[in-house]
Amino acid sequence: MSAHPETMHLEGVHLRFFMHANARHKGKLLYEWLLEKARHEKLAGGSAFRAIAGFGRHGVLHEEAFFELAGDLPVRVEFVLREEEAERMLDIVREAGVELVYASSPIHIGVLGKTGKD
Repeated sequence: MSAHPETMHLEGVHLRFFMHANARHKGKLLYEWLLEKARHEKLAGGSAFRAIAGFGRHGVLHEEAFFELAGDLPVRVEFVLREEEAERMLDIVREAGVELVYASSPIHIGVLGKTGKD
């Protein structure tokens, strides 16, 4: 098995924010606000994921079920960014005064395959 070089490789940050699905900032759903701010800053991209079950720092378990309100379920918004972009995103959240749990980890970012430059 031979190794194939990656087309692009760089160091980056996996930045994740955690919130309840119904959390809002200035009337907008918080996960939508985060994604819109990142897009406005021309960051590479972000995604929001809703959990089927989870609990937070207060220990209250929420599960996706008929009787459970969907707004109580945890949501994770994540980005794969260069370090300076991750710091810019954190600064945006800080300056907005949003209380939000986040995690960041160093990562290796690569793109495999064609880049469109033949």
